[in-house]
Amino acid sequence: MQQFNLNNNTLTLKVQKSPLFVRSVMFLFSFLFFIAPVVGMGFAISFGGKFHIGYIFMMILFGLLGFYLLRISLWNTYGEEVIIFNKSTINYEANYGWFKDGKKLINSDNVKYSSRAIGYEEDEKSALIIENSDNKIESVVKIHNDELNELIQLLQLI
Repeated sequence: MQQFNLNNNTLTLKVQKSPLFVRSVMFLFSFLFFIAPVVGMGFAISFGGKFHIGYIFMMILFGLLGFYLLRISLWNTYGEEVIIFNKSTINYEANYGWFKDGKKLINSDNVKYSSRAIGYEEDEKSALIIENSDNKIESVVKIHNDELNELIQLLQLI
């Protein structure tokens, strides 16, 4: 499976999906993190407990943990990075499927394309780096080195 798609001036880097079982467990736990404090508070109050600040603290804590786990689950399911090459700028955006994040904009003058090794050496995977004299965009999508070298050659022609 090719992890990149270069169409006109838009580059899309797709994340390899993790196994279905792993994604299912992550989605289940993120749902449980959202629902557990509400159910726990409901049971405590229904059995004669009083409402106190600890319930709000637990809702916030578990809500943040649930959101973080949901974000990781969505990235491992629908994750992709979209890079748009305009005449004067390069736009970067991480797409989680349900929402978008990590927008970045750099000037397209004197742009250099390179790679950075990620993970274990025997995996032979790297990430794309686009940089100019001021800023840089670092991809987090792991791409096989041969495929990434092909992509870098295509990008240098743009």
